[in-house]
Amino acid sequence: MKMKGCTERIYNGLIKENPTFVLMLGMCPTMAVTSSAFNALGMGLTTTVVLVMSNFVISAMRKMIPDKVRIPAYIVIVATLVTIVQLLLKAYIPSLDSALGIYIPLIVVNCIILGRAESYASKNPPLLSAFDGVGMGLGFTLGLTCIGIFRELLGSGTLFGAVQVIPEDFTISLFVMAPGAFFVLAFLIAAQNAYRNRKAAVAGEAGDFSAAANDSGLACGGNCASCFGAVCTENRGKLAANMEKVAGSGAGTAQSVGKAAASSAKSAVKPAKQASVSENSAETKGGTKA
Repeated sequence: MKMKGCTERIYNGLIKENPTFVLMLGMCPTMAVTSSAFNALGMGLTTTVVLVMSNFVISAMRKMIPDKVRIPAYIVIVATLVTIVQLLLKAYIPSLDSALGIYIPLIVVNCIILGRAESYASKNPPLLSAFDGVGMGLGFTLGLTCIGIFRELLGSGTLFGAVQVIPEDFTISLFVMAPGAFFVLAFLIAAQNAYRNRKAAVAGEAGDFSAAANDSGLACGGNCASCFGAVCTENRGKLAANMEKVAGSGAGTAQSVGKAAASSAKSAVKPAKQASVSENSAETKGGTKA
């Protein structure tokens, strides 16, 4: 059961709640350090190490940290771990440390790390929290590496700075500049949304989803497992409208039931009144004869 939960946390971070392509978190390092695949991979793995260790420590200390000072306590723990990781990078991988620069200390305030500490590590056991950090970290690494590969390939024609895939005369320098990060991220998210929407539509046509979900007109076709990002935002409005319709129909049904009960009660009272009137008239006649 524990292994199932651990693998579920990894799958959740890689696919269902990918920090880069689904939750859209950590956009500052995503845009800044993905000019090359090597830098993107290094940033992702560094964040993964900090995320795993911070989740484990915060989860182990969750009952000792007072609720009122939990955020400052989380920041102190994360800052300590980031300092350790930065010193290790300076000692063993100085080229990566110089390439990432200020973005290594900024891991302290990365919304992915603080968000997972607040939403998951502070409420779950250390082992599951560590695997949640593994899943989220690998998902972040996957997102950064994909963006870095496309930017480096299109902008410099190389792959991880070692293999020249595209001749320099055919490269587009825009992709290694700041706007290139936005273009690549937008195209990757659009491709992912198109794939998931098409997959959900095919599954909906096959009858895999309930009639209620199909009738609601959800953007994801009713498949909640493939619903994310902008699709999720669009679905919220539709679901709210459907809930109002259901509530209105329920209120109408309740009113009709109440009216029917009232009419039945009235019809039951009328024979009783008639019976009491007839009894009174019979008693009156009997008294007159006597």
